[in-house]
Amino acid sequence: MGMNDRDQQLFASLVAMFHLAAMQQMGKIKNPLTDAIERNLDAARESIDMLDMLKSKTRGNLSGEEDQLLGQVLQDLKLNYVDETSKPEPSPEATRPPKEPTDQDETTP
Repeated sequence: MGMNDRDQQLFASLVAMFHLAAMQQMGKIKNPLTDAIERNLDAARESIDMLDMLKSKTRGNLSGEEDQLLGQVLQDLKLNYVDETSKPEPSPEATRPPKEPTDQDETTP
């Protein structure tokens, strides 16, 4: 594997990392560590801005594939961000995961 291939993989991983972070911060997917939806739009904005900065700083240095990947991820995140900002703030109750039934809840004959 050449250095360029390695760099391409690292670049894709970096973009994927911020993509995943922003989706979690927008409350689109659960935080795998807490298994809960944690919505923080300021943090999501920061992740999106980070990718925007990366796009402008790397302009002219990316392969067509890398440029396309970054462009698609940014478009996806920005559409989702607009979608989230148009929603009302959820109540703290709504963000709590549903209670798992425990063994005590089940009635056995």
